[in-house]
Amino acid sequence: MSNAQFKPVEQASNLKFTIKNLGFGTDGSFSGFDGTINFNPQNLATSNFDVSINAASVNTDNSLRDEHLKGDGFLDVKNFPRIRLTSVKITPGGKSNSYQFNGQLTIKGKTNPVSFPFTAVPSADGFVFKGSFKIKREDFGVGGTSTVSNELEVQINVTAKKG
Repeated sequence: MSNAQFKPVEQASNLKFTIKNLGFGTDGSFSGFDGTINFNPQNLATSNFDVSINAASVNTDNSLRDEHLKGDGFLDVKNFPRIRLTSVKITPGGKSNSYQFNGQLTIKGKTNPVSFPFTAVPSADGFVFKGSFKIKREDFGVGGTSTVSNELEVQINVTAKKG
């Protein structure tokens, strides 16, 4: 059975993040999904993800803060317009519909490994993928010596349909 290729559905997908600033949690999101997902639960060896989001779509419900985040001290969206997540290996998880993502995250031109559990629940013409992971913004050269916490949590919820 060959892999089906899927595309993220913008209206039904979101990427959210939570980061602490001076001890208070700030939530934000990104949109502008693009890329391809080859996924077959019966053939994980050939399954792979290559998806990205529009860095300039960052939204924390505060336009001044959002402009600051788009600037060169943080995401530098002029020079690095996309944030990209690619898989190296997908392996089975412990439960049904659960898997382990091993891959790379590229933000602001810096690429670092990421690994996290995710679920893939079949839906009409595709799958709903959900997962979350923590990253350190300083690993990607984002934010410098800002008062913003180094660690942030990222939650991905992507509905993908046949491309």
